[in-house]
Amino acid sequence: MARNNRTVVPESRAMLKQMQYEIASEFGLYGASYGGGADTEFASEFGVTGSSMGYGSPYLGHLTSRDNGSVGGEITKRLVKQAEQSLFK
Repeated sequence: MARNNRTVVPESRAMLKQMQYEIASEFGLYGASYGGGADTEFASEFGVTGSSMGYGSPYLGHLTSRDNGSVGGEITKRLVKQAEQSLFK
């Protein structure tokens, strides 16, 4: 069976990308900043400078599959929680 990874709502792509990097920062996965308007006030606190602030292509090869999977799992948990809250309001 073929996998279909297309985004159902293309407008959500930016929000999901932002959520991904916020969660990575919360988990302490340094260098996980993105070029889409990262908050420079706290950049040094997260260990993010220069190329990882979006001035070039950041290298994130040091992150393990487990680290990346934990970010994806947390995104799923938060989206499910938001959906449940909106259903029961």
